[in-house]
Amino acid sequence: MRSLRSDRATGRLGGLTVGALGLGCLSMSSFYGRSDRAESIATVHEAVERGVTLLDTADVQGLGDGERLVGEAVAGRRDQVLIATKVGLERSAGGEFLGVRGDRDYIRHRCEGSLRRLGVDHLDLYTKHWAAPDEHIEDAMAAMAELVAEGKVRHVCLSEVSAETVRRAHAVHPVTAIQSEWSLWSRGIEDDVLAVCRELGIGIVASCPLGRGFLAGQVSSVADLGEKDFRRTLPRFSGDNIQRNLPLLDKLRSIARRLDLTIAQLSLAWLCHQGDDVVPIPGTSRRDHLAENLAAAGVRLSPEDLAEVEAAIARSAVHGERYGPFLMGLVGN
Repeated sequence: MRSLRSDRATGRLGGLTVGALGLGCLSMSSFYGRSDRAESIATVHEAVERGVTLLDTADVQGLGDGERLVGEAVAGRRDQVLIATKVGLERSAGGEFLGVRGDRDYIRHRCEGSLRRLGVDHLDLYTKHWAAPDEHIEDAMAAMAELVAEGKVRHVCLSEVSAETVRRAHAVHPVTAIQSEWSLWSRGIEDDVLAVCRELGIGIVASCPLGRGFLAGQVSSVADLGEKDFRRTLPRFSGDNIQRNLPLLDKLRSIARRLDLTIAQLSLAWLCHQGDDVVPIPGTSRRDHLAENLAAAGVRLSPEDLAEVEAAIARSAVHGERYGPFLMGLVGN
């Protein structure tokens, strides 16, 4: 078996040091169908024991239940973890997406709710969840700065914003990290946001690094998804697109087999090689998947391996947008 080298024990988000991989907690409470709460909490516990420090959730996950679950899981372990949650994306009581807000009173009110649900006195990384097309990001950052001054927030993060928005926000208050979907089939951050982040010393939290399960080989048809699985609404998983995307996995599978890795490990290792300022947060609610994912941080890929991986999935080869029209209109503003 290919030897695994622990070259990425840690990652760097601005001045914040975290484990090489974080843990995305979305699937523990919502969007992907029913999950086992006890197993989810056990997964968090094992992640912390194995050196994961960054736990990522959001106030809209499970309409608050995601934060409550994370809070329960970290009770008694608070000094071992860094909690990241988000504010700004609004959903109705029925789960419908309503839009994005960034006004001061809203951010302060939602922060108090997150602190209460998590059972903590501060948030280590507070993320502005996307930005509306006409949003004044300066207002949101001013509110975040107040929360930092009050000790309720330690570091500020932005999610899925443009390079221009990053610059404007950073001029108001230092941005520690940008969270953006980044994987072998979602590489838009590389166009200009990545360069601006590195110019300003801002780290990258790479969300959905396994393409919402596609790059783990978990989905080969819509039939693999539960009736309430959020992915049924996403263009890349619907219609003919999923079948047109499957050949991309065949290429990755061949490389992974040669390196004695799983497709998921190869995909995560590729991201880890993009720099120590890139911290992927693969999501899972299961300990077996967690163990598989964490092994990727120790994989050493040669320059030839990396070139072969990148050639396997050309950006133009991916069929379908990441989201439907409404949510896509909230990305990259």
